[in-house]
Amino acid sequence: MDGSLFRQFPSHSNKMLAQSHLLCNSLDLIQPPSLVSRSTPTSSLRLPSSPRSSRFSFLSSSSSAAPVSRGRISHTMASNSKRPNLNEKIPSELSEVELDRFAAVGNALADASGEVIRTYFRKKFDIVEKDDMSPVTIADQMAEEAMVSIIFQNLPSHAIYGEEKGWRCKEESADYVWVLDPIDGTKSFITGKPVFGTLIALLYKGKPILGLIDQPVLRERWIGLSGRRTKLNGEDISTRSCPKLSQAYLYTTSPHLFSGEAEKAYARVRDKVKMPLYGCDCYAYALLASGFVDLVIESGLKPYDFLALVPVIEGAGGTITDWNGKPFMWEASSSAVATSFNVVAAGDRDIHQQALESLEWQ
Repeated sequence: MDGSLFRQFPSHSNKMLAQSHLLCNSLDLIQPPSLVSRSTPTSSLRLPSSPRSSRFSFLSSSSSAAPVSRGRISHTMASNSKRPNLNEKIPSELSEVELDRFAAVGNALADASGEVIRTYFRKKFDIVEKDDMSPVTIADQMAEEAMVSIIFQNLPSHAIYGEEKGWRCKEESADYVWVLDPIDGTKSFITGKPVFGTLIALLYKGKPILGLIDQPVLRERWIGLSGRRTKLNGEDISTRSCPKLSQAYLYTTSPHLFSGEAEKAYARVRDKVKMPLYGCDCYAYALLASGFVDLVIESGLKPYDFLALVPVIEGAGGTITDWNGKPFMWEASSSAVATSFNVVAAGDRDIHQQALESLEWQ
């Protein structure tokens, strides 16, 4: 895409880049070799030291990985005045310095992934179908490798679970696991529609403590951290109030992705909302966090499709659970299978409850 689109978002773009560069430069993150000028020597890492010893080491990036199992705002809707649900503070074992450290790495991952993705967006390239018939491109693969390289070099005690290569760690489990989806919405990406995104989550003992949604073409970045308010390109955001399901704008990626009882359950909610809308992939959740959408309902998502969304939505005042109202955790490990989950996210707690009641999911 040419620069004309970027110029539509000058303030957001500049703020995002300034924030990202400030964090990364202040911590001297090591970038992957392909993203560093050959004339510039790679400096050693000077992140704030962690009091915890490194218990886990990685396979090299060339090592084999465990396989992955496949498949206008209405004037009546004001900005959500409720304080974001920040009761879930960061675990006592973590310090604010460590959280800042992880955020800096997360921004570096999104920078590296975005550089790769913009290179291929709206260009010709080969498309390969996975076992579940979902598409994958060289952009997906290279973007994941760029992110993995940064984690290997900067946080070698952390494990990785990526959509493309699965588990990457010598140990069978780890306290810290980065869950990566380089391009969430590959169908949108290959058809030239900029509503896909890079999803980056950091789990601590199975709980998402960091979530990042990056739209590299529009240069918009949402980041959520445990105990903190969600930011879009460096500015605080919040969901909007919408206490009645009949007033809600509902998004889902496609009605064709529901089947069987899930299709019937979705229809029960769809028939009660003001407007059902389609085709936004992870970008719909970002719009919900920013207060432009009220409800997102999807079925059959894998952990790398939604774990990054949890801190982003909760830090903006929203709620995200499965269809039974249970919060999301995932114990990633070398033997973990990326099974499917049903997701409901809402900007207002009242319509979240109404949506659960309408889904009637048991």
